[in-house]
Amino acid sequence: MHKEAREAFNRSFSDKKYQDFVAYIESAFPGQLDFRVAETPVFIPKELKEQILETSEQIIEVLRSPDFKAKTERAVPETQFVPGENAHTSFLAIDYAICRDENGALVPQLIELQGFPSIFGYQAFLSEAFKMHFDVLPEFQYLFNSDGYNAYVAKLRSLILAGEEPESVILLEIFPEKQKTRIDFAVTAEMLGIQAVCYTKLIREGKSLFYEKDGRKVQVKRIYNRLIFDDLLNYPDLVTSYHFTDEVDVTWVGHPNWFFRISKFSMPFLKDSYIPETRFVSDYAGDFPKDLQNYVLKPLFSFAGSGVRLQVTAADLHALPDPENYILQRKVSYEPVIQAPDGLVKCEVRMMYSWEDQAEKPELLISLSRLSRGEMIGVRFNKDFTWVGGSATFFE
Repeated sequence: MHKEAREAFNRSFSDKKYQDFVAYIESAFPGQLDFRVAETPVFIPKELKEQILETSEQIIEVLRSPDFKAKTERAVPETQFVPGENAHTSFLAIDYAICRDENGALVPQLIELQGFPSIFGYQAFLSEAFKMHFDVLPEFQYLFNSDGYNAYVAKLRSLILAGEEPESVILLEIFPEKQKTRIDFAVTAEMLGIQAVCYTKLIREGKSLFYEKDGRKVQVKRIYNRLIFDDLLNYPDLVTSYHFTDEVDVTWVGHPNWFFRISKFSMPFLKDSYIPETRFVSDYAGDFPKDLQNYVLKPLFSFAGSGVRLQVTAADLHALPDPENYILQRKVSYEPVIQAPDGLVKCEVRMMYSWEDQAEKPELLISLSRLSRGEMIGVRFNKDFTWVGGSATFFE
């Protein structure tokens, strides 16, 4: 998007460099990379960066409002409420599509937000790998509020470990060795010394939790949660010692309830020029917009794009048995803005925040980007293309 940065990168690009880049990632974490890495990072110019940051601040003010928890009580399903919720989320991810306005200027448009950790470990590793293998102009940086990679890692350590010994802190997932984001678990283990532990391997004794390590039973004092309830529904026959809703003596970094509160459920509460109109379907009371071709229907309680309808009719909306559990969002038109050798590519940028328990507000640490030529952003919509996939973001 930044003309000079893009031209400098593309001049220096070669397929050999890209192959060496991917080989470096594979060699650093063998067998862990399970998704496509794009050939290029995204270069964000100053003006667009400021628009993204200002919109994010508006969103954060809504999340900090005294009535936010009360407004989002319904977001947490009764059968999935986890005890021990902290006062606010530990993580915040805000996703923006890069678009053009009516004057042709680049602008961000909010797509979604999450009170859930993203790939904080891998993203720093990836960004450093881009700098190592390609030409990135020195006036472009991938970190916020950190003086460098080591300072960034120190901030993650403070948030995730919170003074506990690394072996007493686990990264919790379901079958972590099968997850597409498992490279992030490996990077995080190298960064912080914490182990990814499967939900099925936890041992509950009264209110205490344990896992086995090197033949020893180790007590869990803190959980870095990467497990989404939706994933557990794929394994209805699981027999486990511990259940998510059990009351146990642990602290959470990334408490599960915030995954539900800060999600598509939050979108109708947000208003800004860079936030598309979003309402609960039930709020329309049957009087739906006449131009439904300009809206997308999203179920509140499904994730990773599941159940999203790009083409929706009034009949579809009237037929919903639980309209309060769906949102209708004005469509956003991604602008192809990344110049690849064979055309233009769309992109989405995720701003990634940490939020210490005692801090007044979240702190922006890093970002990621995803490049797409398909109808939607995501791996399943971009098979057999080049210059697409997960990537890093460098800001002027």
